[in-house]
Amino acid sequence: MSTHRVSKSFGHVEVLTHIDLEIHTGEVLAILGENGAGKSTLVKLLAGYEEVSAGELRLATADGSTVPVASWNIEVAEQHGIVLIHQEFNLAEQLSAAENIFLGNELKRGLFLDQERMLRLARKYLLALNCQVDPATPVSELAVADKQMVEIAKAYARNSKLLILDEPTAVLTSKESEVLFRLIERLKQQAVAIIYISHKLEEIERIADRITILRDGEMVGCYPASSLSTDDMARLMVGRELSNLFPNIPAPLDEIALRVVNASVPGLVQAASFELRRGEVLGFAGLVGSGRTALMEAIVGLRKLTASAQIEVAGKAVSYPNLAAARDDGVAYLTKDRKASGLLLNLNLVFNFSLLSLSALFLQRKYAGLLIDQKKEQRAFEQAIKTFDIRLKDSAITAGDLSGGNQQKLLLAKIMAVAPRIIIIDEPTRGIDIGTKSQIYHFIAELAANGHSIILISSDMMEIIGLSHRVAVMCRGELTGILVDDEIEEHEIMRYATGLKRQPGKNNSEDQLCA
Repeated sequence: MSTHRVSKSFGHVEVLTHIDLEIHTGEVLAILGENGAGKSTLVKLLAGYEEVSAGELRLATADGSTVPVASWNIEVAEQHGIVLIHQEFNLAEQLSAAENIFLGNELKRGLFLDQERMLRLARKYLLALNCQVDPATPVSELAVADKQMVEIAKAYARNSKLLILDEPTAVLTSKESEVLFRLIERLKQQAVAIIYISHKLEEIERIADRITILRDGEMVGCYPASSLSTDDMARLMVGRELSNLFPNIPAPLDEIALRVVNASVPGLVQAASFELRRGEVLGFAGLVGSGRTALMEAIVGLRKLTASAQIEVAGKAVSYPNLAAARDDGVAYLTKDRKASGLLLNLNLVFNFSLLSLSALFLQRKYAGLLIDQKKEQRAFEQAIKTFDIRLKDSAITAGDLSGGNQQKLLLAKIMAVAPRIIIIDEPTRGIDIGTKSQIYHFIAELAANGHSIILISSDMMEIIGLSHRVAVMCRGELTGILVDDEIEEHEIMRYATGLKRQPGKNNSEDQLCA
């Protein structure tokens, strides 16, 4: 398959301009670009989810030539073996894993569905991905990583000729990602063409044969993967050097901003204790399910703490019944799931920005407390756009129309609009390109330098090491250690994250391992 001068516009906004792309069998073509560069739009055109505004999609013929596509949609694309695994899951939650894998491609015995055969084959496809999920389990009951495996198994079951993977490892552990990479190698040997989108440049370096780079909807170039280092990729994506990815952050003050003692969340966290100083970035590391998010959600009132928990903010004992109470006391929480619980994707940008800080925007005169001062709201929003470099081609769009990186910056602007003293940031750069990552790192550094106290939860080890003054490590709901100075390095963090090591007073028995 190939594209010839393909362009795509939404209304008067052009998001792709004159894209020429060639896709070869038995290879991995990586597509790189910052958030908003047009990557997802391009693959949606290839898979028939969007219509081409100008230019041609072309299909290969038996003699090796190509012919223009006359009519192109999802059904036609799938008939030609083109399958897209979306960045957001495209699963029917109420159906079982097996039913999702064969949805639209059901196997029959006579007039009836062959449930037994579909269950058997679904189990085979999932086991090929080293996924132990019972295929009869409803998707709604599966963990996020298992849902991703069901998506991949669904494509695997269709004997795809072109498999498009959009951020497939964003919710996978390193072990699960390894399984996916082995599957990709097998598919290449079977002459399957693969388009792979990821912001994880080390993955691209490992599995790609060629790399196409987009910037602002235009094609920068297509390169043999062997000719580009990860630094080259980053430079071509953003159009500038990123030599200072992690900024220097001044040492924190001695003043204790937050003290947590014996914080337990039933079934999730056991007796966690730590302190956060003013101007400090305290990283929280750990494997998926270690309890980091549950602990922070409990601190800000989103979960119940046991009666033994003690929390102090600026030396004052507190117990927040809900998130609003924490916000009013200067403690803000930036969720890791910007789409499900951070933003209202179908509403406009100003509404999303103002939602957490409405009380500061009410009119101060006759209708105080009833009407919003819209001029003040607009001024605050315009300032936030400048401060957080939220890139818009049209200010009338909804939050769902923004790229992932700009959604994350909007969420950060929304949180900072309430002027918090303590900021808990959960997975701040998940699914974010390298250029936007650098911006967010500098935002965090500036906040800390201005005296804000920050808890940073991240599954990106380099992010934790590059930004944190100290690193707290959790394993199966237990805070196993708080590392400082030379202790903050990958292997030492992983020893604590897997339970191989605990600071004095902790149980080091083998049955406590988290791996």
